Parts: sequence; structure tokens; C-alpha cells
Amino acid sequence: MNTIQAVLFDYGMVLSGSPDPAAWARIRSITGLAEEPLSHEYWAHRHAYDRGDLNAESFWHKTASGAGIVITPAQLADLIAADTDYWSTINPPMLAWVESLQRAGIRTGILSNMPDAMEVGLRARHQWIEAFDHHTWSHAVNRAKPEPEIYQHAAEGLQTPPENILFIDDKAENIAAALAAGMQAIQYSDHTTFEQEMRARGLDSLLQLERHSASQNGKL
Repeated sequence: MNTIQAVLFDYGMVLSGSPDPAAWARIRSITGLAEEPLSHEYWAHRHAYDRGDLNAESFWHKTASGAGIVITPAQLADLIAADTDYWSTINPPMLAWVESLQRAGIRTGILSNMPDAMEVGLRARHQWIEAFDHHTWSHAVNRAKPEPEIYQHAAEGLQTPPENILFIDDKAENIAAALAAGMQAIQYSDHTTFEQEMRARGLDSLLQLERHSASQNGKL
């Protein structure tokens, strides 16, 4: 196995936690839609939104139109804010590990299928996003996982050969595409299982960076 020189993270359900149900309830309240038509239209157009084929305004108007409603400019602003809140929860153990990698000088990146307004909203809210060495946002490159070009873009941005990058994502199809691009990859479900997989692959040293750092500083 090649040495890991950089770790590349998906945002949703890896760096973030589960979506906030209260924020989804706000979206339902703003639109006045029942669960089934809202969920159907939201996900029917979400990939195009992530990819940059739609912007925030066109996504929400398309979603509303498909469900048979019209939204006002005020509702549009509220929907964008609620959607950002929906994906704003965090995954504390993963973020703690990210910080240990960064302190150890290992390059870190984000490769996320994320739309324009959400990137702006999340970066304003989560200052830790700025500490990553490189960000690949799908809307900005008009490509989305699992398209192969987006993995190449991320590797080039990290200035690291694909074989020396560990990619972490919650979706099997995105993991398969990363492997096809030459990266090492682990599918994320929960942090305990993730750490078990890291140890099984002989990557214990990357999990022990906090202890090694403290020892070198004379704290242990």
C-alpha cells in the first residue's frame, strides 16, 4: 500500500453529521408542501444543482414548479437559508481527526457535491473549512461525483499523486470512482467502523497523530 500523503474528505455525512430534521421541517413549512412531493422534487433536481447546472434560484423555482407551487423572493431566501441549516450539522470525531492531520502537516482536502449557495452559507458558518489545503466544490467545476474529472481536479489541487491520497465518502459509487482514479478509499458509515477499517489497513499511525504530537512536545 502506498504511503498516505493527503486525505480527501466528502462533506455530507463525513465531515457533517446527519441532516437536521428541524431545518427540513422549516422547508416544508415555507413551501406548504407535504413530505412526498417536496422530497421527490428536491432530490429530482438536486444533482443538477450540486453540479452547477442549476443555481440556487433556478433549483428552488424548478422544485416548486414541479410540486405545483410558486415561491416568492422572500420564500426563496428562506429556503436557501433553511437548506444550508439542513446540512450544517457536524461530525465531531471526524473534525477532531482532521485537525490532528493538519497539525501533523498532512495535506487535507474537501471533495464535495455541493451547490453554490450552500458553499457560501457553510463557509460563512464553519470557519474550519478554510483550514483545508484545497477544496473541490462540484458546482464550481461543473462536474460531480462520481464523474472521473472531479477526482483528477481534487488530486491536482492537493498537489499529490492519486495513489498517495486517501479518499473518504459515504457513498459506494463515489468510492468506486475514487478507486478507479487511482486513489485509496474508505466508505464511511460511522466513526467506530471507520477507525476499525483504518487499523485493518495498517493505517494506525494516522489515527495516533495526537498522541505522537503530544509526546514530541513533552506532554506525555
